[in-house]
Formats: sequence, structure tokens, C-alpha cells
Amino acid sequence: MTPWLISIPLAYLLGSIPFGYLLVRFFRHEDIRTTGSGNIGATNVARSGAKGLGILTLILDALKGYFAVVLAQHLAARYGSPRAYDIAVAAAVAVVLGHCFPVWLGFRGGKGVATALGVFFALVPLITVLYLLGVFLIIVLLTRYVSLASIVAAALFPVFALPHAPARTPVIIAGYIFIPLLVILKHSQNIRRLLSGTEHRFGSRKVAA
Repeated sequence: MTPWLISIPLAYLLGSIPFGYLLVRFFRHEDIRTTGSGNIGATNVARSGAKGLGILTLILDALKGYFAVVLAQHLAARYGSPRAYDIAVAAAVAVVLGHCFPVWLGFRGGKGVATALGVFFALVPLITVLYLLGVFLIIVLLTRYVSLASIVAAALFPVFALPHAPARTPVIIAGYIFIPLLVILKHSQNIRRLLSGTEHRFGSRKVAA
């Protein structure tokens, strides 16, 4: 058994834990998938009227991304693998895929923003804090579009992070590009609403369909 065969399935299963769905089901006895956009992520949980649960969902979704990468790094070190960072990036991809396509909910999950944030912080903490979060906050403050901020920050991740990667192996390059691309693709409906001028703004009571 290699760290690859352990880390990647574990990361996917960790990513598949639908915290937003579970929290709303437990505390409000509702199915978040029938509310607002139907998404299980933090934004839709908050828009459903449960701001506290939305914040908790954001934290837990980010933590599962972070711990999936840390666990992969630990297993790689334990097995003495010379490709520890490759394994960590592969686990990062797996945990985001798990969040976006959770096996427990018929492969219908969230958009991956919070989980991607967690894996970005685990992989490149300074880049994430200094650049990605900065870009995200500036766009939200200027436009009040959380979706636009998420899309732009995700798109800029490989631009900021790849020059600082410990190596540029095919796994690292592919992972650094695939995760942002998946996040952007999961925002396809938001992109259409942004282009049509009907996207929901942060703080507005209108909920996007």
C-alpha cells in the first residue's frame, strides 16, 4: 500500500462530507438543497437565513480541504515518499472533487470555494493570505459579488502560486490548474447571471435561483 493509494481515497471521502447539508438538516430540520440556489455551500446556507450556520459551513469546508492535504503530507513522510508534494496536490484535487461531487448526495455538491481555500492555504499559505484573500476581499468590497470574487481569485491561483511551487512536475502543474478550473466551471450559472446583470449581490435579500 502506497501513500498515493491511501491519501487520494481518504481525501475524496473527507471532501464528500456535506457539512452545509448536515448542519441545516440537524439544526433547522430542512434540506438546504430545496432552498435558494439549492447549493450545499456556505453562501447558500447563509442566504437561507442561517448566517451562523453559513459561517460554520465555511470553516468546516475549508478545514476538510486543509486537513486532507496535511494528512497526505503526513502519510507521504511516514512512507518516506520522495514525491510528498505531488501526493499533497493530488489529495488537494481529490478533496475538492469530493466536495463538488459527494458520493453521499448523488454526486451533487457545492462549488468548491471554501474547500479550495483550505487546500490553497495548506499548499501555499503566504500566497493564499497575501494575494488570493486580498483579491477576494477587494472585489467583494467594490462589487458585492461573492461569485465574481471567487472566480477571479480562483483564476489567479496558478498565476500567483506556480512560480513559488517547490517543483513544476506534471502533477503539480495539473493540480494547480485543475482546481481553479473546476471552481470556475461550477460557477457557470453565476457567470451567466453576471453577464446578464441578474447576479445576487452580497447583502441583498434576493436569492438567485
